[in-house]
Amino acid sequence: MSEVTVTVRGEHEARVAPERATIRVSVRAEGPERTTVVEQVVRLAEPVRGSITERADAGSVVDWTSKRLSVRAERPWNNEGKRLAPVYYASIDFTATFVEASELSIWVSDISPWDGVEVGWVNWHLTPETTARIEREVAAQAVGVAVTRAETYAHALGLEGVTPLEIADVGLISSGQPAALAPMMKVRGAAFAADSAPAMEYEPEDIVISATVEARFLAR
Repeated sequence: MSEVTVTVRGEHEARVAPERATIRVSVRAEGPERTTVVEQVVRLAEPVRGSITERADAGSVVDWTSKRLSVRAERPWNNEGKRLAPVYYASIDFTATFVEASELSIWVSDISPWDGVEVGWVNWHLTPETTARIEREVAAQAVGVAVTRAETYAHALGLEGVTPLEIADVGLISSGQPAALAPMMKVRGAAFAADSAPAMEYEPEDIVISATVEARFLAR
């Protein structure tokens, strides 16, 4: 046996503690008068905005946004099948990115009892710099696993070494598409309702960054 083509798959994953937490909070109001509802939601949103900017100034919030006021009207039906007068709904949404889970928990515990406040989802994530670094490391490890497997198969056949012919993401090998190393990233986060508990505690799961590659080698 002079030479054999060996096709293998290499996988690797890394688990990293989140560095950032981005939370969404909505302030809502409703009532029969549009002007009154708009004034109410703007008034209720001011303390939330102030609490975010205070934490941004202190450095515990690294980024935040506030979406413009949204207003809609609905005409409900009564139990006799008649349309009632319009009810107006107004909302203002905020997002804030915290650097510490403990700071996020304290802030949510503070604002969740406020009138009109609804706490939404939390997205746990890494900084772009950390994400890029971990992706490079995981991709390199996945390639290393593929090389080791190919060498193991070659040695089992009594062959000495392997020469790489192709390497690609899963499903792309020999497809004619450009080969690239692009690890798949999986992020596990959590969303909590504002009324789930009087005090909020956030314990994020690790972020899993994984890469899988396929490779073809010539074993001699």
